[in-house]
Amino acid sequence: MRKIATILFISGAAVLMSFNAPVSLTQPSVKEAKAPVAYKVDGTKSKIAWLAKKVTGSHNGFISVTGGDLQVDGSTLTGGTFTVDTRTMTVDDIKDANGNARLLNHLKSDDFFSVEKHPNATFVITSVKKKSGTTHDITGNLTIKGITQPVTFPAEIAVNGSQLNAKATIVIDRTKFDIKYRSKSFFENLGDKTIYDEFTLDVELVANK
Repeated sequence: MRKIATILFISGAAVLMSFNAPVSLTQPSVKEAKAPVAYKVDGTKSKIAWLAKKVTGSHNGFISVTGGDLQVDGSTLTGGTFTVDTRTMTVDDIKDANGNARLLNHLKSDDFFSVEKHPNATFVITSVKKKSGTTHDITGNLTIKGITQPVTFPAEIAVNGSQLNAKATIVIDRTKFDIKYRSKSFFENLGDKTIYDEFTLDVELVANK
């Protein structure tokens, strides 16, 4: 009788155990988040046009982009930096060679951009906020003449496969970078010799994965 009871107990326990799912001793795999991909800024295809205004008119030209990296997560820009060589500045609106050289040399002097002392200007992205479609608000730190100031501006950014294209107009207050020459914010009675504090940079960047 005891043998029968023992057999029944063991059989019942086996039946109950058969309803329990087997326990896995291995931990489920966790997918690692992919790091943003660096897109190299192509200095030969990127360009920056500058425009500065004064009471009696304006001047414009170009400056070369020398490189940089833009961080892309999927198809979204998340950060990055680019650099320009201030020594490559050109003046395009003055056709007379002597007048052109005179203004260009002045812009490169300590009155303005001190290009020999500060040959590079840089922009480092600190945040990117998508607004709609390809429009984004970009915030970052701009360094000119060794002075760093935060700036925010709208930009059109499109990532198509292995290429990123970005376009933006950045409005800069030159006095924040110790460029005060003929600024009415610091000097009185300048009259028609006044140069406005703000100048603009039209930036077009092409970067490749």
